[in-house]
Amino acid sequence: MNVSDAVRSRKSVRAFLDRTVPQALLREVLGLAARSPSGGNLQPWRIDVLVDEPLAAFKARMAQRMSKDVSPDASEYPIYPDKLGEPYRSARFKLGEAMYAQLGIAREDKTGRLRWLQNNYRFFGAPVGLFCTVDRGMGAAQWSDLGMYLQTLMLLLRERGVDSCAQEAWSIYHQTVREFLQTPPQHMLFCGMAIGYADPAAAVNRLQSERQPLEQFTRLWGFAP
Repeated sequence: MNVSDAVRSRKSVRAFLDRTVPQALLREVLGLAARSPSGGNLQPWRIDVLVDEPLAAFKARMAQRMSKDVSPDASEYPIYPDKLGEPYRSARFKLGEAMYAQLGIAREDKTGRLRWLQNNYRFFGAPVGLFCTVDRGMGAAQWSDLGMYLQTLMLLLRERGVDSCAQEAWSIYHQTVREFLQTPPQHMLFCGMAIGYADPAAAVNRLQSERQPLEQFTRLWGFAP
């Protein structure tokens, strides 16, 4: 699989097979992804990866917390702007409606939607859970570096036939994550990521989000018509 194939076939997978991802593969791609660019070569990403018993223990702790119906933590950063304007608001709404349509969950079924949303906090059944944190002293430029590392990682995984789903949803349970991982206080949780092999029978994995045409987000200067 070449880079273009990996880019085209990468998507957010939300249902995984009960199939182990080889640890040698994980070590390889986690290290190779560090070739991603970062301003001043700061390499601000800090990564924790959970498999097997540690992952099971973490998911058990999350299940215990959620069973107590305790309110989520206040996210330490805004996942979306407070006033999300157009066309961004419509794009987000359209994706959500498309996903729930695949799942057969009606808009008025709030209980069903909430139940599905909680799958985030089980890594959608993936055999690998990843967390990305960053030093609190870093700024917006370094946060963009995190995105470049994570995208490179997801493409390297895809090249090897492994799927993933980046999850900013974990930001509202940062205290539980920090306590379990014993993350240094100066590190802030950015996101999680589910990693594994996609379940081809799962309806949700048939969702392919749309992308804007080139002309909608790009101005081409000096190009021939």
